[in-house]
Amino acid sequence: MERFENVSVVKRANVYFDGKCVSHTVILADGTRKSVGVIFPSRLTFNTAAPEIMELNAGRCRIKLAGESEWRTFSGGEQFSVPGNSSFDIETLETLDYVCHFGTP
Repeated sequence: MERFENVSVVKRANVYFDGKCVSHTVILADGTRKSVGVIFPSRLTFNTAAPEIMELNAGRCRIKLAGESEWRTFSGGEQFSVPGNSSFDIETLETLDYVCHFGTP
């Protein structure tokens, strides 16, 4: 999907890790919440409450889910899933343009 139709956008940006990750919350007509943003080259740890799917539009990163020992590499056009009540380490090798789909296993 190239764009979201009939949405509300929260005007205030979500700024994390001293500006290394910046996103906006998008709320679809059915109440589904997504986050659309960028992560600049860095190495960060994110905690999750609900399951998420990270859809990568552009860029390149390595991720390691909680409890895993191996890093996996992903690029624009790919996605990865993160369980709820967990965390993941991410190393962005190129600025990452992403959509985070919340509550999706």
